[in-house]
Amino acid sequence: MISSRTAKLIGYLPKGMLKYVSKKVVDRYLNKYANITVLGKDNIENIKEPVIFIGNHLSNSDGLVLQKVLRDKNVTFVAGMKLSNNPLTNIGMSIVKSITIKPNSADKEAINAIIKTVKAGESIFIFPEGTRSRTGSMIEAKKGVILIAKVTKVPVIPVGIWGTEKLMPINKEGDMGAEKFYHADVYVSFGKPISMPEKNPDEDKQQYNDRALEYFMKSIATLLPEEYRGVYGD
Repeated sequence: MISSRTAKLIGYLPKGMLKYVSKKVVDRYLNKYANITVLGKDNIENIKEPVIFIGNHLSNSDGLVLQKVLRDKNVTFVAGMKLSNNPLTNIGMSIVKSITIKPNSADKEAINAIIKTVKAGESIFIFPEGTRSRTGSMIEAKKGVILIAKVTKVPVIPVGIWGTEKLMPINKEGDMGAEKFYHADVYVSFGKPISMPEKNPDEDKQQYNDRALEYFMKSIATLLPEEYRGVYGD
């Protein structure tokens, strides 16, 4: 396993070399430890980009697996600030296009950057829960994704991912740099494109946004084994 010291040294490489070396490192570990199965790939083969991908969040390896699976798509990932501040996770960040967002806040600058990216024709991937689930089951999502979907008016593709919580488990002490790869079967399931539901005449803005978010998140949940659905289970 790559050490934090080695990861820090890699981080000092020039940008072009950093991306090349980081990609080699990440691919090596994924090929060694992750047995990846992709389900529903026909749902994204002929999509007209841009789209908004939304998925559940279990591990810091989620983005690494997803960038490998979506390598032929033009996807920018929305990631928390902590990832870019850690030498190990920064290696993964260097191989994907990303927009950094402040967790648990109305980060208007990041939201505007996301909307601008989509309007420029690039797809984005958002983890609406905003953080990794510590239990493996889905947790309450943040409402930022609804604003983005409303403004951009592009299709939304739900994605269910599981097994990554075993591939790279969350460190119990909260030390991302101490997280390691383990052999695991990983599954990525793509759903059919969806869009914002129609607003009911008797709904106020809050009720409509809540219902739309529930619809989005349950679209992810239906792609997951029952034990992963959490608050969005039936």
